[in-house]
Amino acid sequence: MAAADSDAVKSRHARDATHGPDPYARRTAADRPGIAQPVPVRPVPRQPWGRILIGSVVVLAVLLGGWEGYWRAFGVVPGIRNSDGLWARERRRIDAGEGAATVVIGDSRLLFDLQLPVWEQLSGRRPIQLSLEATSPLFLLEDLANDEHFTGRLLVGLAPMNILRSGGRRTDVLGYLRHESPSQRIGQWLSMRFIEPYLAFDDPDFALQTVLARQAWPVRPNAPQFAPVRKLSVSEADRNSHLWSKVEDDAAYRDAARSVWAQHHWAIDTLPPAAQRPEAWPGLIDERVAAAARAVAKLRARGVKVVFVRPPSSGPYLEAEDRELPRTRSFEPLLRATGAPGIHFQDYPQLQGLETPEWSHLSAADAARFTAALYDILERTHWEPGAPPQ
Repeated sequence: MAAADSDAVKSRHARDATHGPDPYARRTAADRPGIAQPVPVRPVPRQPWGRILIGSVVVLAVLLGGWEGYWRAFGVVPGIRNSDGLWARERRRIDAGEGAATVVIGDSRLLFDLQLPVWEQLSGRRPIQLSLEATSPLFLLEDLANDEHFTGRLLVGLAPMNILRSGGRRTDVLGYLRHESPSQRIGQWLSMRFIEPYLAFDDPDFALQTVLARQAWPVRPNAPQFAPVRKLSVSEADRNSHLWSKVEDDAAYRDAARSVWAQHHWAIDTLPPAAQRPEAWPGLIDERVAAAARAVAKLRARGVKVVFVRPPSSGPYLEAEDRELPRTRSFEPLLRATGAPGIHFQDYPQLQGLETPEWSHLSAADAARFTAALYDILERTHWEPGAPPQ
């Protein structure tokens, strides 16, 4: 082995003597016998690095432009991502001097259906939108009850099945709020200003791995086949959100959204393990209602007015909700225990007859009408100076 190495060195030296040393050959200690040297590094070869860099940037721009163009043609528009960081920005407003504001908590219905610009036109001030999709607002109700900075008015939207959940898909937002790092805040700020308003594909629903997972792959035997919820809404910097126009205008996409609801959204399998036995529902509802009553009592002691809202739904979705958890088992027990007033869409003609393209959320135009009607009911009935005390 040593002889072979020696021959290789001699061969290299002979080649160097004839043609000159190779400037890009990796030199080793064997080339410098008897001289202690650090571990050598191969020199960088001479290349047209400037042209290579420009070519790489051009290829990257073409690929990104193609991906952006593809989704733009599909109907995607840029919007602010409804991330935990965006939610945390809005939640911090309460502790930063806006504790007397109107705050909205709920699930996706009140998130999509209540339009902040319409509310601002009527009242002169936008609410703070803290609703979370696929999540019960009851854990946020308790959080606000324990926050002495909050002294405003509270609107709580609740879909019937969410009374069986203590939280849901996005309950980790409170942990994110408490432990958000400076780099996460800076990243949120940069993304909101330089990326999200300009790039339509910068949405988790159109990430390459999401698109690939959504393909019609072979189905494994006995594996549960729950299709994930597709993109439904577009959000703004203050979390004002509305139903995506594609859900309204594209029949195929709307049918895909409906098929997701019909497949699993109200299925027992999607509930927490403790709620997957209907015989356990009465006890769970009692627990949730009792916790809500304690939270509302704390809020009322600080002068906060609380109103619960049951937003509209329709079609098979409404039929399933009325069958599984009618208002007599969900909404009305909540009102009785908390002593707070409630607005159920079926009790008010002005909240009925609105378009719900995929059965669960209002169209953008009817969300504006719903907001105006809801504000009028609240001001006349519950929040005006002469309204009965809660």
